[in-house]
Order: sequence, then structure tokens, then C-alpha cells
Amino acid sequence: MTDHKQLGNTLWAIADQLRGAMNADDFRDYMLSFLFLRYLSDNYEAAAQRELGPDYPVLPDGDRRTPLAVWYEQNPGDIDAFEQQMRRKVHYVIEPDFLWGSIAELARTQNSELLHTLQEGFDYIENESFSSTFNGLFTEINLNSEKLGKSYADRNAKLCTIITKIAEGLAEFSTERDSLGDAYEYLIGQFAAGSGKKAGEFYTPQQISTILSGIVTLDSQDPTTGKKKHLESVLDFACGSGSLLLNVRHRMGANGIGKIYGQEKNITTYNLARMNMLLHGVKDSEFEIYHGDTLTNEWDYLRDSNPARSPKFDAVVANPPFSYRWEPTDALADDMRFKNYGLAPKSAADFAFLLHGFYYLKPEGVMAIILPHGVLFRGGAEERIRTKLLKDGNIDTVIGLPANLFFSTGIPVCILVLKKCKRPDDVLFINTAEHFEKGKRQNHLRPEDIQKILDIYQYRKEEERYSRRVAMREIEENGYNLNISRYVSTAKPEEEIDLQAVHRELQEIEQSIQEAKERHNGFLRELGLPELL
Repeated sequence: MTDHKQLGNTLWAIADQLRGAMNADDFRDYMLSFLFLRYLSDNYEAAAQRELGPDYPVLPDGDRRTPLAVWYEQNPGDIDAFEQQMRRKVHYVIEPDFLWGSIAELARTQNSELLHTLQEGFDYIENESFSSTFNGLFTEINLNSEKLGKSYADRNAKLCTIITKIAEGLAEFSTERDSLGDAYEYLIGQFAAGSGKKAGEFYTPQQISTILSGIVTLDSQDPTTGKKKHLESVLDFACGSGSLLLNVRHRMGANGIGKIYGQEKNITTYNLARMNMLLHGVKDSEFEIYHGDTLTNEWDYLRDSNPARSPKFDAVVANPPFSYRWEPTDALADDMRFKNYGLAPKSAADFAFLLHGFYYLKPEGVMAIILPHGVLFRGGAEERIRTKLLKDGNIDTVIGLPANLFFSTGIPVCILVLKKCKRPDDVLFINTAEHFEKGKRQNHLRPEDIQKILDIYQYRKEEERYSRRVAMREIEENGYNLNISRYVSTAKPEEEIDLQAVHRELQEIEQSIQEAKERHNGFLRELGLPELL
């Protein structure tokens, strides 16, 4: 088992053991925040050690202070210059009192000041650590919550226990930052699985993220030329915990993307996403996550009234909430994102999300979005939007995924790939409904299933009962209905029966029966027994 999975399992077991009456979602916020603090501290102390070289204190066994606390005591006159240098190198600063080592020691010794110090530390990280302030990063962590205990002393004692256990669990593992970042992702996945329905709000299973990232990082006009060398910008307008954006970054490499942009409406999930970026080594200058409503377009950065000036992105990925009820208004009908298509119905915002992302796609960009199957065939306003996108040549590929891949829903979903400029005058349909591994609670795509989808997309290959390129004329004849089974059926054709051959075979069997009966009756006659009729 990989290091991050073992670490994730250890932390998950601690969560299970310690959360008591607290529900999983509340405990998740505490645990992931402590993991985040440990990551920031490790990364900062490693950079400080490189910066200070031989001046970085080496403490004797048994001295449980942090080396930086000792250095600060010994060099008060050099602290400002050191912190300026650290801001240049790692983009943030953490004072020694707020480092994980200091906090864990307060917890280990059951120090009554732990809760106060932790609150000060969280406030410091939000407002002073980074050059760009991370306001509200820990808003969901209420250290004064009665869920932790009725009195200050009770809450302090509970936090001492939680932090000590986490510190012990982490001590067994490598502090390599990727392991911590991956363990954080793993835990988000575990909490998502544990909280079922709500989980779809913040987590896209990695296997599905891998398909989307594989698609949007290929050249849009000629995917056969392979992965792009660089993407200026990537947008996920319903980014949840940021796992999909990080999957794209992982595929492109640490320097392969100019800047990552995300938007998230849920405050808890928004904070998860910001922590998740930093935990994976994305500097605060390399990403921007905005807290606000996508459908009403609350983000000023995107909302320039001059379409020529509004930002556009090389890649757009999204897993928005399925069939979300929204409030389409007259003002939205004139919105630049929707006015050429019409508004999605009140009962299902799926096409509103799609058109939002599509509006901000560069002409040479690629968009991949996860949606429920209903968008492929529902009538009314959705049919009008779908028809225009098809007539304009913007829908490139439709991928049908197996059922029950998500925590939040058992329904089968699809991936739509959109482009503003595409070469082939057809739509590629991929039907993966039968290509998966069955699980107890959930189905899974195997690595070979994922690779097959990406391979078929990249080379636009056709394969019986799996993929097909469908001409626009045929789609038009079908009333612009994109129901996948109309074009790629996984049903096995019934075997043709050769009636003459079957008839001959039956005659031969009949003859064999007669001969066997004659022989048997001969024996019966010899024995004086009645014959078979």
C-alpha cells in the first residue's frame, strides 16, 4: 500500500476513534485543518533550514522546542530580514509559536493555553502569513464549539487529545509534502464516502477527474499530437475541494499551468479547496479560488460587460451539482453567457452551468463537463440549447459512464467535451456502460478502462459496441437527441439461426431415438418383458 494511503488510513482510524458524538463533516474540518497546519509547518521549517544553513539550531534529545523558536530567541535583531527572505522563497511566514511542533507539544503536555494559542495561530495564518490574505480560511473551525466540550477546560482537553493522536499518527510517516497532500486528498475521499449524498458537493472521484484532465490537456484541434506543453489558465467554476483542478495540474506538471482558477459557492468546501491547493505546493500567486455563486456570476473578475475584455481559459473542467434547481430571471436572459441560447429550465441548471463554462473558453480551448444523462435527450428549453450547440459544431464528444461511480448518486452520468472550433464534422460517442469493476457500495473504473476512453478520444477510433463517429446528418434525423444507446448500443446482436441446419439436426436426433428404442425393445422381448411404445 502506498505511503499516503497508509497515512490516510491511519488518520481515518483516528477520526473514527475520536469524533465521538460529532458528525463526520464537522470532524473533517478540524482534522483537515490540523493536517494543513502540519504541512505548512513542515514546508516552512525545511525552507528555513536551507536558508539558515549551519545557523539552524540542532537541539539535543529531549528538548521539545522547535529549532526556529530557539533561533528567534537567539537572533531577535535578524527576525525581520529572515521573514522577508522567507516570503520571497516560500511565499509565507509562520511564527514559531504557531508551528505544528509547538502546538503538538502544548497538546502533549495538556497545556491549558493550547486552545488560545491555536486560535491565535489560525488568525495569524489567515491575516499575516501570506502576502495575499486568506480571509476566513478557518471560519468553519469553531474552537469554542460545544461539540468539543461544554467549558473551556473541556474543549482544551479534547483538542489536546485529538492533536496528540494526530501527531502520533503522523510521526510514523514520511513528512514529504506530496505524501501529506495526497493523504489530505485521500481523507477528503474517505469523508466523502462516509457522508454519502452530501459528498458529491465537494468531491469528484479521482478516476473520473483523470478522464477530464486527460481530455483537456490534449491539443484541441488535433489531439493525436499529444499533450499540450503549457496551459496559460484552467477554470473549474464548481471546484469543490479542488481535486479536479489538481488532477489537471498533476498531468501538466508543476510548471505546466500559468494560473489555476476555481469558484465554489459552499464556504466550507471553498476553504477546503484553498487549503488543498497550498497543501499540493501550489503557491498563493499561482491560483485564485473565489467564493460565490456561479450561476448569478458573482465573481467580478469574470463579469466584464465588454465581451472582448472578459477572461478566457485554455481548459475548463467541471462537475457541477446535477439537475440543480435555480432561479432564471429576466436579467439573466440578457446575460452574455445565455442570451444566444436561452435559459435552462428552473428545474435543472445543467445547461446553465455548461453555458457559463463554455462562454469563458478560449477559441482554441477544450471544455469537459460531467452532467446527468438527461441533458442528452430532455425536450423544451434544453432541447433548444442542445440543438444550437450541435448546429454550431460545438459538441465534440459524448462519453457515457457506467452507473454508480459517484458517492452522491447512483445514476449514470456522461462527460460532454465542447470546443469553440473543432475540425471533424461529426460527434464521437463513447459508451463505457459495461467497462468497469463492480464494488460493494460503488463501481470503479480500472486504469485500463480510463486509458481506453482517453485512447479512443485522442485518436477518434471506432469500435463495435463501444465507440462511433456519428455524422451531423444522422443526429439531425434523430431530432438532435444525443441518447447514447441510439448511436452505440451495447446490446449483443442475437445469433442468427440456420433453420435448415437445425431441422436436419432434429431429424438425426429423432432417427437416433428410434434406433435406440428398437435395440432396447429387442432386449425386452428376449426377457419376455413388455416393449416400450
